[in-house]
Amino acid sequence: MVKKSFISVFLSLLLTFIPAVSVSAAEKELVSAPAAVLMEASTGKILYDKNPHEKRPCASITKVMTLILVFEAVDGGKLKLSDTVTASEHAASMGGSDIWLEPGESMTADDMIKAVVVASANDAAVALAEKLCGSEESFVGKMNQKAKALGMNDTVFKNCNGLDEEGHITSAFDVAVMSRELIKHKKVFDYTSIWLDRLRNGETQIVNTNKLLKSYNGITGLKTGTTDDAGCCISATAEREGMGLVAVVLGADTGKQRFADAAALLDYGFANYALKELSLPKSFPDRVKINGGMADEVQIDCSVSGGIIMNKASMDEVQVNIDIPEELEAPVDKSQKIGFIKYKAGDGELSFDVKTKEAVKKTGFGLIFAKVFDSLLSL
Repeated sequence: MVKKSFISVFLSLLLTFIPAVSVSAAEKELVSAPAAVLMEASTGKILYDKNPHEKRPCASITKVMTLILVFEAVDGGKLKLSDTVTASEHAASMGGSDIWLEPGESMTADDMIKAVVVASANDAAVALAEKLCGSEESFVGKMNQKAKALGMNDTVFKNCNGLDEEGHITSAFDVAVMSRELIKHKKVFDYTSIWLDRLRNGETQIVNTNKLLKSYNGITGLKTGTTDDAGCCISATAEREGMGLVAVVLGADTGKQRFADAAALLDYGFANYALKELSLPKSFPDRVKINGGMADEVQIDCSVSGGIIMNKASMDEVQVNIDIPEELEAPVDKSQKIGFIKYKAGDGELSFDVKTKEAVKKTGFGLIFAKVFDSLLSL
């Protein structure tokens, strides 16, 4: 009997252990490229990684940071899409992928951005950088400042277009971080969704370098890159059923491999995870009692937004914890923090402050007299 019990327990443990090993092994084989990251866009949660902080060149994915600064300038009114951008000799001298700008040639900022996003034009990227900061060098300084502010600790930019240069490095994790930042500027999707377009009054045709636009359901962007040092790279963004993903692949051997790896990452994310939108629970009270105040209660509120990532396999329920006092002592200020609501599912957790919607003064003889007097006047 003891033996049977032991064998039964052993088999149970073995069966529990085997799936964990096989899933882990399957995840390791998810991509063939040397470095990759899959991130959920709204929360920044990492769903898969492979050598995420390995420092590597990323070719034209560098332009993700260039575009962040460009769209910040557009949103801030520093750059209008109708503004004229003129190519300098330096901008026109760029090699690799470009739109063959001539020194002194001008285009609108809109067309330059289109050239950068769709055709990965190195010359257009430098022209935009010089338009905003006077020189590519100054612009690159801003790129590195922004990278530091975003916590991109693996990254050093040496240029604004991603051409191979010693010391110009990043990581799959940092690329995911800056990609997530770029897509906060929804205008970028107007460009990343373009498959084919023309510049120079129709004389120059540009075709999107992101071939997933034609093959992957829900694809929204974002940027490819290829150089001798970096290999074939991509930061791919997609959305399905309200959940956005960022799939980063660095150092693939071929363009076909990078697209296959990116698609595999996105498939994995959509198959295994879902984004649960959060809202105020029905049990949330709209008032809290006041002790010693000119009012007996105070209105409260909590601004709940965003969502929490759910693992479809575990089907974890969202646990909600409301932590607020039953009673407050006067005086109470408007927008005073009095507690929080915490949402938890699996290893994901979000917390939101509960605040008062109004101020309540402390009771005093003068205030009571004024309140009574006002009541009499209203009779």
